[in-house]
Amino acid sequence: MNELELKYGCNPNQKPSRIFMKDGSDLPVTVLSGKPGYINFLDALNSWQLVRELKEATGMPAAASFKHVSPAGAAVGKPLSDIDKQIYFVDEADGPVTPIAAAYIRARGADRMSSYGDWAALSDVCDARTALYIKHEVSDGIIAPGYTDEALEILRSKKGGKYNVVQIDPAYECAPIEQKDVFGITFEQGHNFFPINRELLANVVTANKDISDAAQIDMIVSLITLKYTQSNSVCYVKDGQAIGVGAGQQSRVHCTRLAGNKADTWYLRQHPKVLGLKFVDGIRRANRDNAIDVYISEEHDDVLREGEWQKWFAEKPEVLTREEKAAWIATQTGVTLGSDAFFPFGDNIERAHKSGVTYVAEPGGSIRDDNVIETADKYGMAMAFTGMRLFHH
Repeated sequence: MNELELKYGCNPNQKPSRIFMKDGSDLPVTVLSGKPGYINFLDALNSWQLVRELKEATGMPAAASFKHVSPAGAAVGKPLSDIDKQIYFVDEADGPVTPIAAAYIRARGADRMSSYGDWAALSDVCDARTALYIKHEVSDGIIAPGYTDEALEILRSKKGGKYNVVQIDPAYECAPIEQKDVFGITFEQGHNFFPINRELLANVVTANKDISDAAQIDMIVSLITLKYTQSNSVCYVKDGQAIGVGAGQQSRVHCTRLAGNKADTWYLRQHPKVLGLKFVDGIRRANRDNAIDVYISEEHDDVLREGEWQKWFAEKPEVLTREEKAAWIATQTGVTLGSDAFFPFGDNIERAHKSGVTYVAEPGGSIRDDNVIETADKYGMAMAFTGMRLFHH
């Protein structure tokens, strides 16, 4: 099949809409269920490139959770801890968590609020355990190189048979030159084939040059995630999992703050008071996520005031105070921060430090690199200059 007609483009008024191969060859994707739209395919093709590269760079299964052509989260398939299983709502009755399932659970767990209605991407064949987890979540679709029969049956039953399931040919390689039209004018550039691997991390510019193997993996996760995130962008990573992505901001420090706040929220979900929340029976996952997000925020009274808390909780929780939150976040450490372009000022490092950043990967090349390095040295961080910008638009 050379082309696929779509319902409409980015918006309902943008018709006609299709995807097709200019060279007359067959599309490398097959729709196994549902009817994906224009934005669905943008998410699918960007997210597939991310997880494929992450698998190639780390040797581990990888997954991503995309919204509006940027990752809400990405991760490799490291095992889940008991706390991970609790904060990501893993149902033990569905059986042992496989590596590819762990990758997606982690990817979606980076920012569960943003992942509501996501597009999922898997580097490996989707198995039944991964499909069962997706079945419980609000999601628009998935792309993977293949599906087991059981997984496909589970996914095809989702959303009354309308859940979008796309299979991609893992051997497909795009043309070296890519084009897109904007306002009737065609833009052309070479595809970004730049490889991200450990060799990119050799130029450690700080006094602390100790970057562990695990930290190098986290740096790779951050950089490959950024390669497919709308710029400006930064990404916080811990234990092979993005925990905060700041995308599409005009100011880099605003990216750092946005992603840092998301990383703080991810960590606050592990606070004993949050883990101890007792929800009403039958609450849906999305409502539970929303209640947790508000409870953690400064607007906590919205779910704790009389007449309101009863909708969410079986027992009224104590407030998680500003002081308690600050004290908990201060215990976070070992986080990696990646940036798609150089940090122009040390203020980005100052903000990163507040979220437990120990390792930094950025291109370097600012006229104020000395100030950025000095700030990193002040906190004992290890920072690698990659020498490569990763803008994505």
